[in-house]
Amino acid sequence: MRRSPFLTTAMLVIGGVLPTGLAADELLDRIDAQRPKYVEIASKIWRWAEVGYREVQSSSLLADELEAAGFRVNRGVAEIPTAFVAEFGSGKPVIGILAEYDALPGMEQEAVPTKQPLKSNKAGHACGHHLFGTASTWSAITVKEELVAKKLQGTLRLYGCPAEEGGSGKVFMVRSDLFKDCDVVLHWHPGSENRAGLETNLANISGKFRFRGKAAHAAGAPHQARSALDAVMLFAHAVDLLREHVPQETRLHYVITNGGNAPNIVPDFAEVYMYARHPDPKTLDGIWTRIEKCAEGGAIATETTRSLELVGNTANLLPNDALAKLLDKHLRAIGGVTYSAEETAFAEKLRPSLLRPELPALTDAAKVKSIGEDQRYGSTDVGDVSWAVPTGGFSTACVFPGVPMHSWQAVACGGTTVGHKGMVIAAKTLTLATLELFNDPKQVAAARESFDKRRAGKSYQTRFPKEQKPALNYRDSGIAP
Repeated sequence: MRRSPFLTTAMLVIGGVLPTGLAADELLDRIDAQRPKYVEIASKIWRWAEVGYREVQSSSLLADELEAAGFRVNRGVAEIPTAFVAEFGSGKPVIGILAEYDALPGMEQEAVPTKQPLKSNKAGHACGHHLFGTASTWSAITVKEELVAKKLQGTLRLYGCPAEEGGSGKVFMVRSDLFKDCDVVLHWHPGSENRAGLETNLANISGKFRFRGKAAHAAGAPHQARSALDAVMLFAHAVDLLREHVPQETRLHYVITNGGNAPNIVPDFAEVYMYARHPDPKTLDGIWTRIEKCAEGGAIATETTRSLELVGNTANLLPNDALAKLLDKHLRAIGGVTYSAEETAFAEKLRPSLLRPELPALTDAAKVKSIGEDQRYGSTDVGDVSWAVPTGGFSTACVFPGVPMHSWQAVACGGTTVGHKGMVIAAKTLTLATLELFNDPKQVAAARESFDKRRAGKSYQTRFPKEQKPALNYRDSGIAP
């Protein structure tokens, strides 16, 4: 079988022929031929770097591509202007693919191996969502073409999912029953390795604690003031002390998004943006209750008032054994990435800026790691989808081994051929796995069986109150509402 220029292992897809009867190398060559188009799309989204719930250009670009390809596109779903669902076909099975496209604030960076902020923006794709959304769209359009060519039955959906970075966009999409009749959902994520996942992660609650006091001259009349900043400082100190008295898997972190405007004015408003995470949502609920008491204590001690805007609330991932095996098979068939001399030189210039002295070899990006049921310490609103419908995911090497996500180095990699190569691997893997689901009812049934077994005896309920709407302005940190 003819190998793609991006492959490092031989193709192993059912003797070189897909269940549809189409030769695998022909399909993969067709994907390769579309690479310039989708690299351009990913590059535009990388350059725009729109933060959560403000991905107007990014979501429109992907939705327009899908609409032009013949998908029925429903925009502004779940009361979110930048969320959409693109659908093609009819009947069963219903197979969904997730797409994300939000950037992170304060992560602006040029596509160079030294720290050089991108002056035209104040955000950056430090988690590779420009690649995520583009590869998913690329795959969906490729699968759609195959459904038409082979007259296959079923419904294909691409879910345009905004604000994964803290905004919990998918939670509101789940709550709006957009996944209700879906049989299987697939997703992927940029990373520093190639791997199909059975891992779980941390449930997450986040919110903005706001304190209001009274302003006065900090030198001339401090006794007439009540400092909102003092309340924030006491709250933060109480949270820091709380770290000793929570389960060790817990993660607590915050930023002070407003601490006042001038040193000679006692602040009458201050805000702290707080995250709490734990593997078990019920345990996390108890931890969050204690965090709220920390805020209450800060307000009482300073004679200020407090309020809370709940921003994020996501569940832990529910792994799916059958889908992990399916994705692992196709990811191994595609293989990892190898770096050119130019890319290797880029990596060597980047390495000194990393804090870890023990870095993996660049050749690790060419490997596909074994499925492992690990505990990961990040969070994602894909977790809520995974409790609603059988869900499987994988990662591909879109940054050099050893480069952490949510860093300027990740932004730099994502804007180059390093990220683009990982995106190609993802598009191919998603395409092959999705086509097998459409062609083999046993795979869909196995995914459901795994889902039912993993979820047995457990319950899921979106933890947002019924009246809670998406925090569309959650990136307006520190502005007194």
